[in-house]
Formats: sequence, structure tokens, C-alpha cells
Amino acid sequence: MKKAELVFIPAPGISHLMSTVEVAKLLLDRDERLSITFLIMSLSYDSKTACYIDSLSATCNRIRFIKLPEDEPEPNTFLFSLIGTQKRHVKEEVSKLVSQSESSPDSPTLAGFVLDFFCTSMIDVANEFGVPSYIFLTTGAAYLGLQFYIQALHDEQRVDATQFKDSNAELVMPCLAYPLPAKALPSAALNKEWLPAFLDQARRFRETKGIIVNTFEELESHAINSFSNGNTPPVYPVGPILNLNRDGDHDVESDKRKDIKQWLDDQPLSSVVYLCFGSMGSFGVDQVKEIACGLEQSGHRFLWSLRKPQPKGKMEIPSDYTNTQDVLPEGFLDRTAQIGKIIGWGPQIDILSHPSVGGFVSHCGWNSILESIWFGVPIAAWPLQAEQQLNAFKIIVELGFGVEIKMDYRREFFYDDNENIISAGEIERGIRCLMELGREKVERLKEMSEKSRKALMEGGSSYTWLGQLIHEMVDNIP
Repeated sequence: MKKAELVFIPAPGISHLMSTVEVAKLLLDRDERLSITFLIMSLSYDSKTACYIDSLSATCNRIRFIKLPEDEPEPNTFLFSLIGTQKRHVKEEVSKLVSQSESSPDSPTLAGFVLDFFCTSMIDVANEFGVPSYIFLTTGAAYLGLQFYIQALHDEQRVDATQFKDSNAELVMPCLAYPLPAKALPSAALNKEWLPAFLDQARRFRETKGIIVNTFEELESHAINSFSNGNTPPVYPVGPILNLNRDGDHDVESDKRKDIKQWLDDQPLSSVVYLCFGSMGSFGVDQVKEIACGLEQSGHRFLWSLRKPQPKGKMEIPSDYTNTQDVLPEGFLDRTAQIGKIIGWGPQIDILSHPSVGGFVSHCGWNSILESIWFGVPIAAWPLQAEQQLNAFKIIVELGFGVEIKMDYRREFFYDDNENIISAGEIERGIRCLMELGREKVERLKEMSEKSRKALMEGGSSYTWLGQLIHEMVDNIP
């Protein structure tokens, strides 16, 4: 029985790393021939990654983590420049693995690279070692189809996607069942500085042996079917890939976790709206006050993950407030003491799985969407950046089990000088729609929640796709 080694290269940042580790676990659980080495790039401002890896190292005996030397790029340069500086370190580490394999007959054979979709430049390194590359996409299949569409539009029809910025155009693309408003295009497609990298990414996807997507057939059947024409590498929907064991949540102190659980235990069934905008999501004081007023006016119970913005122009993860009274309307905490609770960073899986939570005001990050579907908690969409506007469109228009706060709201990465303010009235309306969702939408979400669980079970769609992927990776080693 031939043993195989896969090299995983996740993008820097805890949310991408967590999803990638969960994929690795799925592969290892299914095939005992496999072992996996993670090559970890870290960012100076990201303290969570080290804690997360430490928590895993003791429990995952066929996964090992190698931290690459830090080559910090110039401040505020985009992620790709950091990844580019790491190619030589990756080559050095993989050379060691290959030497080890060649010197010992019991060592596994290098079978391929699994690359985060930001790490396409590492395809060059895989090619040097003569092994295939696979992309792992931490977002949905519709995003993949959109990226191929924008790239083909540019390369074949000479259409520059940045012309759609602030446009009212609607785009018909094979990966979506409904025309997409141009205002819901990903930020990178509308930005002249980022578009070249976005296009190059899609071109490089086409060079790979396959694309692993964190989704499942039943959720994105239209998008997945759009890849069956043979114009792209094989697409493997193996999700939903969720961190249900709560690995990496150890930075949420046990006392804080107990306090949140106790508060939720005391609330009526499905009565609480949970507000959280992801690991990078935060707002300035003016917007915080509007959210507070909207919550208070709605009259609904709430649990709000309120975080302090990073300093302007700096790539830092938002931190928790030492005193939230500094940014909230005067008297807000006293007036809402019986119905609301404000926290900093919280254990999202624990919160969404709690029976008292009935709605989720979310930035529509893909992990958050999959978690909300898994636990059957409807979303009010308030996207911020990246592909979150597309994700909001998916859940509201295509899937029909979300509501809108503002689907085309957008903020640029780390450079927010002019923050668009959503009024308390709009927020109140969105929360009321969310917490009084119609029966038809609730049932639709419940059905999808059941399908998400069945997809991973033996005989389920994602289980079957994962088997095909392993066959492709391991059974074809020379």
C-alpha cells in the first residue's frame, strides 16, 4: 500500500487556515495512506494562528506544521506580495521532504500540493517537483464561476470589469441562476489595482489538476453544473467544511464562554438576534451608534459582537473594547440591560448552535454562511468586502432564505476614510424582517440545513466527491 504525502499551503490568516485544516482532517479520516504537511506563512499582527496550531499539534498525528520564516512585505501591500516572498522557503522545505522520501522506503511519496486560492504562485514550485497542484477555495462555487467569467470576459472580449464600478448593469453568467447586479461584484474585480491579480489567479486555476470547493451540491447545484463543460479543471464540492470541534476558539476565555452561554440559556427559544461581522469586521463610532439605535428600536433581544476598528491604513485585526460605553449612545446599556448583551470576539459555533438564537446579522463571510445554514439560523445580510456582496446575493436572491440590510454595502480593505453610514431605521427594518421571517423561508432553510448534514454522510454528495478526489490524488501516484 503506497503512502502519499500532500503539502498544504494555506493563505495567512486564521479563517483560511481553519477551513484548510478541516479539509485535511476529512482526507486523513478517509484514507490511512495519506499524511499531510502544512507550510505556514504568518503575519506579524496575527497572534491567533500560533495558538491554533499549538492546540492541533497534540491531536492530529498525521498532520505536521512547519512555520516558514517571516519575510514581511512592504506595509499595506496586498497578500500576493507576501506569498511571493515565501516561494524559496517552500522550495527548501519540500526539498527536505523529497530527500527524506528518497532515503527511506517507508517514507511517503510526495503526491501533490493543495494550495489556498491566494497561493497560486506556488504552482510554480509544485511544477519544479513534478507534482500536481490542487486549489482549495475557502468560498463558494458561484465565486469560482464568477472569477472564470470575469477572466474570460477580459481575455476573450477585452471587457474591463472595473467599468462596472457604481454601474447599474446586470451580468448574466453561467454560474448563477439570476442576473447579478454589478454592485454585487467582488471588490477585487472592481479595483484597478487588484484586478490584474484577480485575473491572473483565475488563469492559474486553469493550470491545476482540480479545485476543491467548500460547498455542497445541493446548495450550489447551478454553479457546480456550470463546470461540467470541460473548460475548467475538475471541481470537487466536499463541504460544508466547518470547525465544529471549536479548535482555535481557545482565545475565548472559559469564563467568558460560560457567561455567554448562561445569558443565552436564560433567553426564550429563537428570540435572540446575533450580530457579528467576522474576524476583520468593525465599524467607526457613528455607525456603532446607528446599530445601537436600530437594535433598541427593534425591541428584539440581541447578542452583539462589538469590536474596535483597526487604526486607519494599518493591517491589524480589530480588537475588543475595554469600555464599550465610549462608543455607545448615552444610557443605551442601562435601557437594554434586560434584553441585550454586548461581547467582544465570541465563540460563534457555540452561539449559532444555541436554541435561543433566532437570527444572525452577518457580513456574509462564506464560513459564517455555512455555519448559519448548518444550524438553521437565518441571516440578515450586511456584506463588507471581498466576495461578501456576491454571498449576500446568493442567500437572498438565489436561495431565498435571507433578508437584506444592505446587499451592496461595501468597504475597501483597510483603507476606510469615508465610511458609508447605514441608518438606524434601515437596521431596525432589517432586524424586524429577520426575526419575523415567513414560514416558507424558514422551511427552505431548514431543508437546506438537513441537506448540509446529509452531504457529508456516507453516500452523500460531498462524501462521494471526496472519494473521487482521493482516488485522483493517491491512486495515480507513479
